[in-house]
Amino acid sequence: MTEQPHQTGFVSLVSAGPGDPELLTLKAARRLAEADVVLYDALASGPVLDHAGPDAELIPVGKRAGRPSARQEHVNALLVEHARQGRRVVRLKSGDAGIFGRLEEELIALADAGIPFEIIPGVTSASAAAAAADLPLTRRLTARRLQFLTGADVTGSLPGDINWAAIADPHAITVVFMGQRNFPALAAELRAHGLNETTPALFAESVGHPQQRLIRTTIGELAKLLDGASVTQPGIIIFGPLGFER
Repeated sequence: MTEQPHQTGFVSLVSAGPGDPELLTLKAARRLAEADVVLYDALASGPVLDHAGPDAELIPVGKRAGRPSARQEHVNALLVEHARQGRRVVRLKSGDAGIFGRLEEELIALADAGIPFEIIPGVTSASAAAAAADLPLTRRLTARRLQFLTGADVTGSLPGDINWAAIADPHAITVVFMGQRNFPALAAELRAHGLNETTPALFAESVGHPQQRLIRTTIGELAKLLDGASVTQPGIIIFGPLGFER
């Protein structure tokens, strides 16, 4: 009996956007419709998965803070396993997959296994939060820089190697991902490095979902609001010269 040649599938690392299915790109929706299997994040589920074909196998592999979740090594192994079966695999990741989304670990695993892949970018929650609040993320005359910061390291603590001079720049717009728990400590460092506690801040929770909540405040007041608060929904924090008041 002649052995059949090994057929390798293909992995599309698809960005789902913040949760509103209408913010999917056309390419992302097409890859979902074509997929044999979809490995999806918890934050990339719900109506977004309605774009998957009726015969697609849907596998939850999401990570949520403080809750049981799939280990990254297990996710990597699933991607390789299904691709080696010749399947069209979609790894559906929330927001934009390339921004604090563990994309690098999955790319390395696929490359090491010789699995072909593509990256499909999407709407990041930073852009979606600013748009929901009727704000631009950049301002031509008053914000010299836009910077993204993770508010938690791999242990869940405030990262210890933050460039505080840059983050406390009053002429920069700063977006903090995964920062609710550590924002009171972060705000204290900002004040210690010269940023006024009255600096405008936007707290956006569950962006793109029906339960979306937007709070326009200051870094000082937001630190008080989040001090000791339980984190049950994904949130993003934007601060700096945020623009006009309505």
